[in-house]
Amino acid sequence: MNNGAEKQRRIIFHVDMNSFYASVEMAYDPSLKGKPLAIAGNPEERKGIVVTSSYEARAKGVKTTMNVWQAKKLCPDLLVMRPNFSRYRAASKALFKIFSEYTTLVQPVSIDEGFMDVTEIAKDVHAVDLAQEIQQRILRELDLPSSIGIAPNKFLAKMASNMKKPLGLTVLRKRELPTKLWPMPVGEMYGVGEKTATKLNKAGIYTIGDLAKKDVYHLKQFLGINGERLQNRANGVDNRPIDPNAIYAFKSIGNSKTLPFDTTDDEEIYTLLKELANKVEQRMKRKKTVGKSVQLTIRYHDRRTITRSKKLRYYVHRAKDILTEIYDLLQKHWNMEPIRLLGITVADLEEGQQIAKQLDLFTYQNEAEKEKLYEAIDHLTSKYGENPFIHVEDMDSVNAQQPTTSFQKDFLDDYKNDR
Repeated sequence: MNNGAEKQRRIIFHVDMNSFYASVEMAYDPSLKGKPLAIAGNPEERKGIVVTSSYEARAKGVKTTMNVWQAKKLCPDLLVMRPNFSRYRAASKALFKIFSEYTTLVQPVSIDEGFMDVTEIAKDVHAVDLAQEIQQRILRELDLPSSIGIAPNKFLAKMASNMKKPLGLTVLRKRELPTKLWPMPVGEMYGVGEKTATKLNKAGIYTIGDLAKKDVYHLKQFLGINGERLQNRANGVDNRPIDPNAIYAFKSIGNSKTLPFDTTDDEEIYTLLKELANKVEQRMKRKKTVGKSVQLTIRYHDRRTITRSKKLRYYVHRAKDILTEIYDLLQKHWNMEPIRLLGITVADLEEGQQIAKQLDLFTYQNEAEKEKLYEAIDHLTSKYGENPFIHVEDMDSVNAQQPTTSFQKDFLDDYKNDR
């Protein structure tokens, strides 16, 4: 018996833009084309961090997260520009509009990449011809290069799109895994981070092929259920659908940022926390949500990273309330060693309109519980001359030029509003 619905082979595209921010700037100003270009958060200062760079710059060794001074040392003629996020949003909006003209089964992943299920369309046109048409449209209409992976599922499509850049077009079939996928280092596999790769290497797993053939029981011993999932991926098994509604699912809202230099300076730390909380508040307002737990992330000078969270008895969405709780976590868990990165996350989210205003009694109790924190804040105010938590000002004009981890997710709001 032939079940057509089950037997029909899916055709999935993963479209990944090449050096997106830099490419958008080159499309806006063609005189930049062919030159080594880096987009950095603060190019005028030595402490600026490279967000992305053109392929000409990458050929000289320039990498993402590198300090500007390091990048210029490797590439003396490097052009460095501040990011223009409104320009990138506009380009992303146009990009996904093109996708939606081919299929309704589009799942954005970030501002510059997304999946498309073209199974139905590919009945009338060859998948490679269709991918080439989309790639050329993006290049012709937006002047932006892209790479497209073509495969029977999301994982393989994602791996395929990364195999040839820029302007790559790669087909990855399951029967080709032994020759195309398995020889690759396991650390290059999508879903395998640095820590997981280290664990796998210690277990004698160096290639994706090693992972595909490893005893699953042994994998579960040191990776848990994730071991079986990764092995399935390595064998080309991935049944996840293309879900256009995935953009509506979010469980937390957070921001993190690397300090220009490792520091133990209270004022620098509090200033950054204030900035991060303000950005979290802005994003929560955009999503019209409130949260009932907060999390502080600290990365130390030696790259050790800790996360400490706190469940709350009340919902928060304002920067000053978020900061009060974050300050409490910092006081309890910072070991006073130099800090490299800080992050703030609000979780256990609910839509604001579904949360009724809390009773005055509970509000009073919460304020009483936080009295010690307010005393500590008063101490900081007297020390620095300004309360570092209350009166958080609108920093849109400043943060518009500063790259943070939230921007790649915030574009989803634009996409949702256009649907």
